[in-house]
Amino acid sequence: MSRSVLKFGGSSVSDFTKIKNIAEMLKTRIENNEQLIVVVSAMGKTTDLLMENVSTLTSTPKDQELALLLSTGEQQTVSYLSMVLNDIGVGAKAMTGYQAGIKTVGHHLKSKIAEINPQTFDNAFEQYDVLVVAGFQGINDDFELTTLGRGGSDTTAVAIAVSNDIPCEIYTDVDGVYATDPRILPKAKRLSYVSYEEMMEMSALGAGVLETRSVELAKNYNIPLYLGRTLSNVKGTWIMSNKELLEKKAVTGVALDKHMMHVTITYPLPDNRLLTQLFTELEQGSVNVDMISQIVNHDGLQLSFTIKDSDVHQISTIFENLRHQFEALDYKINEHYVKISLIGSGMRDMSGVASKAFMTLINNNIPFYQTTTSEISISYVIDSENGTLAVEKLYDAFDI
Repeated sequence: MSRSVLKFGGSSVSDFTKIKNIAEMLKTRIENNEQLIVVVSAMGKTTDLLMENVSTLTSTPKDQELALLLSTGEQQTVSYLSMVLNDIGVGAKAMTGYQAGIKTVGHHLKSKIAEINPQTFDNAFEQYDVLVVAGFQGINDDFELTTLGRGGSDTTAVAIAVSNDIPCEIYTDVDGVYATDPRILPKAKRLSYVSYEEMMEMSALGAGVLETRSVELAKNYNIPLYLGRTLSNVKGTWIMSNKELLEKKAVTGVALDKHMMHVTITYPLPDNRLLTQLFTELEQGSVNVDMISQIVNHDGLQLSFTIKDSDVHQISTIFENLRHQFEALDYKINEHYVKISLIGSGMRDMSGVASKAFMTLINNNIPFYQTTTSEISISYVIDSENGTLAVEKLYDAFDI
């Protein structure tokens, strides 16, 4: 009897009709001699509504209490889906992150999974055919409920697949991985296959279909990963080792990240104490920093970097705290930029990609303010008003 992990995102379980339809599909697979671990997110916009409720009560909730509240969204979904499955004759068990043995470490709202015991699932499968697990959550060594941050349900699903050494299928409201967002560029091609590395870059750089940590986990343990549309017969995308891909294009995709902030700090002295304190507080607050550039001259220090827009409150708090020690510190947070990125494993072996990208932006009068590269990606910070144009021009220039 084969086993797989299936994950359904918030849009896939946003109402009871969808939950019932998923239950029927799961029943069909069980009848085909499978046992399934099903990871689910909170229904629709439940998490957003919970955050809105909090904002009406307090602007400074404790992290422990906020994690406890946010974890209730997924617990509703597992209960509903398990009830429906049992009602149609499928033996199912609903499990919170704690009951599934998902142990976490780190910040209460951005925890990382430390351990999952596969024996928990083996034991449960002796009585049930479907185990419905709450994504996005776990429990730390102090027996406090924690959440895994953005895309945490994807990470939950892949981590369970890793611990049980079984494939993972992630279902959402898209048909698979596209060369760029089809909502921005309708002619974008759907990719049948993409490498772990390319998918990680695309996720990190704004593609948004899969959370970066989940792809990294799959890559590290060579877990087959599939992304497709919920209850659709359209073929989705398999994410696999780069060695298994026969054709490696210079550029596989273009990602546009609209959920970023561009931060610039200036200080009249090149003071390493300031930088040490800044990056210490960023690490403690689990604020992910990207695209760093620094200038030190006779005018002092200028440091620029990008962050996710979800961290804007934390970064503002950090800077206000730093001003108590460094009164001359000045900072600006620009919300009117986006990040455009080219991704392709073929960049390692093909020359001229960077120059072609630069010339494409220049020839189309698209100014860029910061750039960074990796072995398989090139990213630029540009004005948000030029985001769609940049996607179209780069897509065409590289014949993606």
